[in-house]
Amino acid sequence: MNDSLSQLVRGFAELEAEIATGGGQAAIDRQHAKGRLTARERIERLIDANTEFFELGLWAGWQMYGEWGGAPAAGVICGVGTVAGRRQMIIANDATVKAGAFFPATTKKVLRAQRIAFQNRLPLIYLVDSAGVFLPLQEDVFPDEDDFGRIFRNNAVLSAAGIGQVAAIMGNCVAGGGYLPVLCDKLLMTEGSGLYLAGPALVKSAIGQSVSSDDLGGAEMHAQISGTIDYREPNDEACLVRLRRLAEQVAPDAPQPAAPFHRGEPVAPARPAADIEQLVSPNPRHDYEVRDVLDCILDAGTFDEYKAEYGQSLVCGTARLGGFSVGIVANQHHPVRPAEGPMQFGGVLYVDSAEKAARFVMNCNQDWLPIVFLQDVNGFMVGRDSERSGIIKAGAKLVNAISNSRVPKLTVLVGGSFGAGNYALCGKAFDPRLIFAWPTARCAVMGGDQATSTLLEITLKSLQREGEAIDHAKLEQLRHDVRESYQRQMDPRYAAARGWVDRIIDPLRTRDELIFALETATRHAEQEPFKLGVFQV
Repeated sequence: MNDSLSQLVRGFAELEAEIATGGGQAAIDRQHAKGRLTARERIERLIDANTEFFELGLWAGWQMYGEWGGAPAAGVICGVGTVAGRRQMIIANDATVKAGAFFPATTKKVLRAQRIAFQNRLPLIYLVDSAGVFLPLQEDVFPDEDDFGRIFRNNAVLSAAGIGQVAAIMGNCVAGGGYLPVLCDKLLMTEGSGLYLAGPALVKSAIGQSVSSDDLGGAEMHAQISGTIDYREPNDEACLVRLRRLAEQVAPDAPQPAAPFHRGEPVAPARPAADIEQLVSPNPRHDYEVRDVLDCILDAGTFDEYKAEYGQSLVCGTARLGGFSVGIVANQHHPVRPAEGPMQFGGVLYVDSAEKAARFVMNCNQDWLPIVFLQDVNGFMVGRDSERSGIIKAGAKLVNAISNSRVPKLTVLVGGSFGAGNYALCGKAFDPRLIFAWPTARCAVMGGDQATSTLLEITLKSLQREGEAIDHAKLEQLRHDVRESYQRQMDPRYAAARGWVDRIIDPLRTRDELIFALETATRHAEQEPFKLGVFQV
């Protein structure tokens, strides 16, 4: 356990810097030797000067695919950047990682980026430099509804929705991957790049025809003969200049959010962000007052708590965040005492808190307030009294309200995100526009101690059925192994590697991250009624 929050953050930052090197210096040198920029260099030159690239999915593929040498950031860089004054979703293959080939995590990351773009009406720019599907894992990349082909289906759907897409082929673009750029509104291609359904070697094998890469699918051929591309560029630099000029033809983003969302003048928080280090410990057993954390994030003096004396294990209220009017749903992380009944544990959802939150979510939808969830939840209260009080029914109300919510939802995993608590407070399965995690986050079906006991019991019964004797030393070793495995799976980096989290953030930057997310999420509002269907009573 790290001694402080700042030490934990520094450790994560060091690993992020390592991931950002992609395939390593030797692979970067090979890319430069071809006269090409790396994916990150391309993005840096593409976006407006002195603007930030809001990267998503940096941890994708972390500690995965070890038998194949790994796939840092899943071999593709995704994020929101400003180009010619307009926010765009940028998706750039990293050719330093297995020639930009698509691993299962690569596909999942690109699909998530397209989904975020669609929900928030962000135009897309694809910087294509990919060898296509990573063949040793093709069965997990190719055929299913959430696999490689879905990317091209999304290209067509995004275009039909009027969301602009521009692709630039700046290296390889082969096999089925060729459909992505050709399904975009505009297509650029650099000299020395290749666009074909089958490369020269495969053509020779399939039909016995000998043909060079340029003759088969080079930029000149596609510009002059097939007519597939719209702009032929001599190199990366010229291509990026053209991309920026094309972006300049479209009006920049309007400064205000789309109606009916509202943004007033921002006000600084009541407490400095640095106070979060003193308020929240990396040790999940340490209590804290979530309202103090909110004071470090929200505009000072704007928080109006909803039903403050009822369902106190969950704090709900309306506020301003960077001037945006929002709703807040946050777990309390210390014991609370209701007016009647026994003390309630922090981080646990009870009947009263679940029903309060369900009603509050409905109010936010009525008032068109984006909702920010701060999760530090152990789950719902269990036991005879809780079941007789209708805890499942109360949880169903909250799940229903969140599932049918029409306003943007943003989720921050501050600490625990366990079991049905993850669902009821807008985990990944419930369509948050963006989902962030602090380094202190832990995500799993149940807490570590409970899971260790359960998994150990299952393991022991299995060994006993096989007739294996278990002495005390072996029992303790099994306990240690089970605990270590489960702890690893709870780590936010494990979640981010698999796409359950979009971005791991420095807790001290939570306000800035949420403001950026709100600026993105309030670009568009679907003017549809708020409907719940059958609602538990």
